[in-house]
Amino acid sequence: MKSVVKKLVPLAGIVLMASCGNGNGKSDASGTFEADEVIVSAEATGKILQLNVEEGAALAKDMVIGKIDPTAIELQKEQAASSVEALGQKTNDASPQVSVLESQIVLQQRQVAVDEEQLRVLQKEQQRFQKLVAADAVPAKQLDDINGQVDVLEEKIKAGKTQLSVLQSQVNAQRRQVAIQNRGILSEKDPMEKKVAIIEDQLNRTSIKNPLAGTVLTKYAQANEFTSTGKALYKIADLSVLKLRAYITGNQLAQVKLNQAVKVKVDDGKGGYREFSGTISWISDKAEFTPKTIQTKEERANLVYAVKINVKNDGYLKIGMYGEVLFN
Repeated sequence: MKSVVKKLVPLAGIVLMASCGNGNGKSDASGTFEADEVIVSAEATGKILQLNVEEGAALAKDMVIGKIDPTAIELQKEQAASSVEALGQKTNDASPQVSVLESQIVLQQRQVAVDEEQLRVLQKEQQRFQKLVAADAVPAKQLDDINGQVDVLEEKIKAGKTQLSVLQSQVNAQRRQVAIQNRGILSEKDPMEKKVAIIEDQLNRTSIKNPLAGTVLTKYAQANEFTSTGKALYKIADLSVLKLRAYITGNQLAQVKLNQAVKVKVDDGKGGYREFSGTISWISDKAEFTPKTIQTKEERANLVYAVKINVKNDGYLKIGMYGEVLFN
């Protein structure tokens, strides 16, 4: 789902108190609670088959809460996958031809090895007869016969090695030829495989997943309605920690700092207050005029600085609720 973060702007009046660090029971600042809203949108187009969310319901992060009809996308995937398979069947395989040539290479290597072994035996005999002829122990003709046999065998080995080179060249040529033939086919196959991956991603997006843990604030769509990519489905916010947006004067800036612990009071509905612990999470570095919700023109003319105070919510705090801050 696509999600859009939207700041919930408080509508209640914001009152600035002139005193700071007071001991007279007055607050140092006041404002209203807000939260970050996330508008969850559809990431696919089609009929909403399921949308299991209700306003006020708590949802876990990554929880699958709905489904958009995937039929059209599934058909696209099948068509693209079929195209990939068809292209794969068009490719040529060099293995049969190469296997025949490689078998011939193995046989030729064995023959060369046998001939080289025979040559080593003959060369030893050749050396022995050379010594015998030198000692006039045998006729020179016997040495000439052995020399002839050595020459013939050396030529045979040379021819065998040449044949091995030819066979290996034929193997390489066969592989190159098939690779060239397949190159055009594969150039079509790669983009099609990427298309299949893109469609698969689109198919996954037909499952509606909740992007963050929180409470559903507003539901915009219903099951059986038609939706499209980017269309809002529901709005959710994490209400476990709310932010109290208050305003302070320039004179109060020196007495606040980030991560400072403060006290926050809210009306308990019985004429008293409930007190919460809070932490300053943000202090604006730019002054602004007091918001228009302040009652008098004099107060609205004052330059103030916005601060945000994180307050852990036990379920009592609500968005838009008024709160007062005590810095000391």
